[in-house]
Amino acid sequence: MSSNEAPTGDVKDNDYVSRQGDRQPIGVLGDEAKVEDPIDPETADSDAQLERDDKEAIDKSNIINERTRNAKPAGQYREPGDTEGLEQEKLE
Repeated sequence: MSSNEAPTGDVKDNDYVSRQGDRQPIGVLGDEAKVEDPIDPETADSDAQLERDDKEAIDKSNIINERTRNAKPAGQYREPGDTEGLEQEKLE
């Protein structure tokens, strides 16, 4: 695309702005409408904020401190024998 085909100037598209008479749960704002930003740019990208986010995100009560998750120690597992669990009468 050459430079003479590209649009110039500010792009504004207000075709989807809600009309005053329409009652929608969430209205669509125009491109030039001011929107309140709840994030404070002074503290948003700080190590302190990242530390708080990590503390809030990690549920310490859900952490298992054991590596085996209560598995039996090695050598404690054994496979059942061929006749284990069968009635003695049916074996004869």
